[in-house]
Amino acid sequence: MTVTALLDGSGTEVLAEACAAYQPGKELQLVERLRRRYDATLVTIAVTQASLRHRAVAKFGADAARMYFTPDGLEQATRTTVGTHRAARIAAALPGSSVVDLGCGIGGDLISAARAGLRVTGVERDPETAATARANLAALGLPGEVMVGDAESTELTPYDVVFADPARRADGRRVFDHNAYSPPWTFVTELLQRTACVKVAPGIPHDAVPEGVEAEWISDAGDVKEAALWSGALYTGTPRRATLLPSGVSVADAPEAESGPVERYIYEPDGAVVRAGLVTAVAAAVDGWLLDPRIAYVTAPKLVPTPLASAYEVVEELPYKEKALRSWVRTQGIGTLEIKKRGVDVDPAQLRKKLAPKGSESATLIITRIGRDAVAYSCRRVKIEP
Repeated sequence: MTVTALLDGSGTEVLAEACAAYQPGKELQLVERLRRRYDATLVTIAVTQASLRHRAVAKFGADAARMYFTPDGLEQATRTTVGTHRAARIAAALPGSSVVDLGCGIGGDLISAARAGLRVTGVERDPETAATARANLAALGLPGEVMVGDAESTELTPYDVVFADPARRADGRRVFDHNAYSPPWTFVTELLQRTACVKVAPGIPHDAVPEGVEAEWISDAGDVKEAALWSGALYTGTPRRATLLPSGVSVADAPEAESGPVERYIYEPDGAVVRAGLVTAVAAAVDGWLLDPRIAYVTAPKLVPTPLASAYEVVEELPYKEKALRSWVRTQGIGTLEIKKRGVDVDPAQLRKKLAPKGSESATLIITRIGRDAVAYSCRRVKIEP
C-alpha cells in the first residue's frame, strides 16, 4: 500500500483527519486514535504523509498542504523558489515549449514548469514516486503527464527542452563527485549537446562544465542551493553566473580587482557569488578591493548597499592567538559571538567553545589569511538594504 491509497475513499478521509490533528512529536498518539476507526496500515501511511507535509512547508509553502510526498522525494526535491526561477528562465527563452523532466521525483520541477506555461512530461523509474508526481500535478490542478521509465532510454526527439536532475546519493549518502552521478556524467554531457538544463551540486568544478555551457549557481536567502547547467537555446553566452533569490539579482561579470589593506568595512560575498568565481564583482559594486587575491573577502572605506554581499564594520584588528582572543571576549563582555573564517584551518564551533563567550554584548570575529599571515578582526554586522 502506497501514497495512491490516500487519493480516494477512506484514504482521503484518514489523510484529512491526520493532517488536521497532526502535531510534531505526537505521531504515536495520533496513530493510536485513528486506528480505532481506520485500517492500521492506511493510518500509518496517512500520519507519515501528514508529517511529510509539515516538513515540506519549508520548500513548497502553502502548496505542501495539498501535495503528496515520499521521504526521499521530499529530501531531494527542488524548493519552489528555485524551481520557479528556473522555469521562468526557460519560459522566457522558449515560451510554451515542451519540457521533459528526466528523473522527475515527486514533481516539484514539473509543478513550477507547468505554472510557467510550459508543456511538461515527467519520467521517473520508481513507480511509487511517479504516482506521487502524477498526484501532485492533479492536486494542484496542473496539466502534464508522468511516465514510468528510465532516463537513459527515453526518446527525447519530441521535446524542445530536456531537464535532468541526476541522483547525487548512493547508499543513502550524498555524492559530491560529479563522476558518480546517476545517470552518469557521460549521459549528462550528451544531454548538454542539445537544449537542456541539468541540475547539479554547487560543488561542481568549473573545469567539468563543457565548453559552450553556462553554469549558474543559485542561492536562496543566503544559502547556496544548487547549480544549473544551461545549453543550446538556453545558453546566454556567459560561462558562469550567480543568481540570488528571492531578489532574482544576477551577476555574470568578473572585472579585474586589486588587493590591499583592510578598510572600515569587510564584505562577505554571497555563497553563490563565491562558487561562481565572481568575487571581484563585489569589489566593483562597493568600489573596494580584495583583502587577499586568493580569499573571498572584499574591503572598502564606505558602506555601499549591495545584494551581492553581507557587510561588517571593522572595530579593531586582533592578534590571532587564543589567549588574546579569550581576553578580548572577556573584557568586551561578549556573550553572542559569530565567527567567520576563510583560508584558515580552524573550526568556528570549537574555537567559540574555547573562547567561552559570556555576557550581554554581541560581535562578529572574522578570521582570514592575508599572504602567509592569519589575521583576526573584531567586527559589527551591518544591515544594508540593496
